Amino acid sequence: MWLVAIAWIYVVGLMALTETSFVAGVMTFLGYCALPLSILYYLTGTKRRKRKAELKARAAQAAAAIPDAANQAPGVAVTDCSSADGSGCDGGGTR
Repeated sequence: MWLVAIAWIYVVGLMALTETSFVAGVMTFLGYCALPLSILYYLTGTKRRKRKAELKARAAQAAAAIPDAANQAPGVAVTDCSSADGSGCDGGGTR
């Protein structure tokens, strides 16, 4: 697909160069190349966008289904390892 698009850009670029004025060349390039190729790539990317949105929705659904670590094991206390002296849970720290 890329090869065809590059070849088309080349052909239309040469057509635009042979126009009588700069404005006509720009309009030829935009009308025959930029606009049609942008529409083509938008239409061919529809499946890819749908697939990406579906994967994103599945990932969000899976993330919502996983409970928090604190709620996972009842009866287990969650330890707060932040302390004023910066020692943390491992007892180390700077003194």
